[in-house]
Amino acid sequence: MTRVLIAGLGNMGLSHALAHHRHPDAQIVGLVNRSGHTDHSELQGYPVFTDFHAALAEVKPDLAVIATYTDTHADYAIAAMQAGAHVFVEKPLAMTAAEARRVVDCATKTGRKLVVGYILRHHPSWMRLISEARGLGGPYVFRLNLNQQSTGETWDTHKSLMQTTSPIVDCGVHYVDVMCQITDAAPVRVHGMGLRLSDEIAPDMYNYGQFQVIFEDGSVGWYEAGWGPMMSETAFFVKDIVSPNGAVSITEGNKGSSDDVDGHTKVGGILVHRPSGDQLIEMEGEPGHDDLCAAEQAYILRAITDDIDLTRHMNDAVQSLAICLAADESIRTGKPIDLKDRRP
Repeated sequence: MTRVLIAGLGNMGLSHALAHHRHPDAQIVGLVNRSGHTDHSELQGYPVFTDFHAALAEVKPDLAVIATYTDTHADYAIAAMQAGAHVFVEKPLAMTAAEARRVVDCATKTGRKLVVGYILRHHPSWMRLISEARGLGGPYVFRLNLNQQSTGETWDTHKSLMQTTSPIVDCGVHYVDVMCQITDAAPVRVHGMGLRLSDEIAPDMYNYGQFQVIFEDGSVGWYEAGWGPMMSETAFFVKDIVSPNGAVSITEGNKGSSDDVDGHTKVGGILVHRPSGDQLIEMEGEPGHDDLCAAEQAYILRAITDDIDLTRHMNDAVQSLAICLAADESIRTGKPIDLKDRRP
């Protein structure tokens, strides 16, 4: 039985906590929440702490699940691994590429398992999308975006996230990770552009951004993310990969509201286009958000018990974050960022 401590009970943390509550091989030994309590009916009775480090020292978990704000991820993950715990940490892994590398180095040194919350890696439809794209062969054109017309509580959540992380970093790491899994090539250069579209966020933050990335094999990628009540819901969910031999596209994904969390992962149908003809692959019975969180937590439990080698996973997490952070830097400086001398 794996003893689990969960830090953060927001949207992602709550789903992760429920996954462990329902898993036969996991035992929750503590929850960490700033309020010091949880209202969820299934999680009553577990000890609730307000301080992560105090909880870590008291309950001595085998696994720490970190779903707090990004600026705590690196320190919490390292503290947990140094205390002997394996770690699942939500994306982004850290605030900087150097911090992310420090976390990975700590995992290597301590021999602890480290899994980063790239939820699309556990989605069968996205795994099929990546496989079909790789089957076409590169170089590739990646056209990916996820804009969210957020209002009310969702906009409040986005404003809280933007106190530490921009949309293109928070969401972009998922889709840049997809690019990197398809091309396998190292990134060469990033050019980003962004705009602050609301007086409700800090003067040095932007709630809309886009960037272009060039890879060593000649592949080029475009990613776009915007949050807020002003965002358009026209073409807010574009997932399109083109190669010399054809294209792979999500055709049915997220036909509802742009702030539908479940819709952000759904594929529905994959259209594989070749000059010889088209093939539509229907992806039925797709997992929802909580199902995917359960799959992530089942994976880290298996990684612990089966001693799965996570070297590629960890290095990919650092690389995708480094690309998105370079895009953020490009937006803030107004200059393209050369990545050849910045290999994480």
